[in-house]
Amino acid sequence: MRPTRPTRPTPIVAVARYLLLDRVTYLVMPWTWAAFAFVIDVVVLRLTPAGGTDHRWVGGLAAVFVVVFVVGLQSVARALPFALSLGISRRGYFLGATSLALALAVAFGLVVAVGQAVERKTGGWGMDMGYFRIPYLLDGPWYLSWLTATLAFVLMFVYGMWYGLVHRRAGAVGTVVFGAAQLSVLALAAVVATWVHGWADVGHFFVTVTAAGVTGVLGAVVALLLAGGFATIRRLSV
Repeated sequence: MRPTRPTRPTPIVAVARYLLLDRVTYLVMPWTWAAFAFVIDVVVLRLTPAGGTDHRWVGGLAAVFVVVFVVGLQSVARALPFALSLGISRRGYFLGATSLALALAVAFGLVVAVGQAVERKTGGWGMDMGYFRIPYLLDGPWYLSWLTATLAFVLMFVYGMWYGLVHRRAGAVGTVVFGAAQLSVLALAAVVATWVHGWADVGHFFVTVTAAGVTGVLGAVVALLLAGGFATIRRLSV
């Protein structure tokens, strides 16, 4: 009887395993910053008068998304060249890295949803603190908050990857131009929206926007970033 050959993992699984060799970056660092930001927010609110408000919103959770952006950037700057030298295709690497980001994002979204439930039950951790709840973004039903947090996590990771890919392809000057072009598009969109609808209507839109609407926008942006990142990595020479 012939011995069975071990099955080779798919490129997506192989890339995910390769990236997880650096467990500190992908599994430890985001959660460490989340815990650190939570402690800082608690200390600040303990030292700050409540001021009669029902909810005391804090921004500590944003630190996680900044870290995820940096992790996505490092997945290209540090891990991509060696992966390509091992024979992994650009397509396989991109799919593997984004699949890992999606898996981590699902876990993060679940933590946010559970954290919101605990936050509401405990009256904002006994101090009306909104750490896991963000107005207009993470303040809806648990399933919507889970989906929104998941999409935001993937968005920041892929956005970081795209910046890293642009830097490897076009250098520092190209990266600056890339960032300036995005800022110009946002500024132009703001000017056009204000010119067409007026400041009052634009302000009314941002006041009345729902969490579901924000989630839909995040989903569209994620799709755009995935398409842009994939197109960039296919033309990358390392």
